Amino acid sequence: MAGLRRRGEELEDALLTAAWAELLDVGYPRMTMENVAARAGTSKPVIYRRWPTKAKLVIAALAHSLPLEEADIDTGTLRGDLIELVGRGIRRFGRVPGDTMPGLITETFREPEVFEELRGRLRTGEVVELIRPLLARAVARGELRTDQCSDRVLRVPFDLLRSETLLYGVMIDDATITAIVDDITLPLYRLHCG
Repeated sequence: MAGLRRRGEELEDALLTAAWAELLDVGYPRMTMENVAARAGTSKPVIYRRWPTKAKLVIAALAHSLPLEEADIDTGTLRGDLIELVGRGIRRFGRVPGDTMPGLITETFREPEVFEELRGRLRTGEVVELIRPLLARAVARGELRTDQCSDRVLRVPFDLLRSETLLYGVMIDDATITAIVDDITLPLYRLHCG
């Protein structure tokens, strides 16, 4: 890579890919900007110009390496769509090293701006926008009366999953996903949207 100057999106992609690889290899506590720079074939100042802290770099690497790409979900039923959506979310979260979220929360708690950025990533606003098309199709199929549910109602399955994993340390399996959809999410959606 000697003599090759990457810029813009190409450089950012290389840096975030290197950060993700480093995170997977050594975990959050042992991850260093120096090692990320070495993996990316660049220098630490290049990284620090974009992400002034390790926490900011890791937050960006998570978004880059685990994007939400669920627009293709259409199993033919709202139940099937929700199980697939939640399952994909859990599989995505399962790819994050276990020491990452506690490390990020601890490190960013003293930095209100970075902590708010992390909270924004943990909130499920993007997921709500993925659920809305599922509801619109459910209305078209006659499964629900309306797709006009509040964001709070729509967030429930992901709020429950986050609570189960982060607060209670529960490993989410297919049976848990199905129970959350069947026992809580579908009845709630039918009550508020159906």
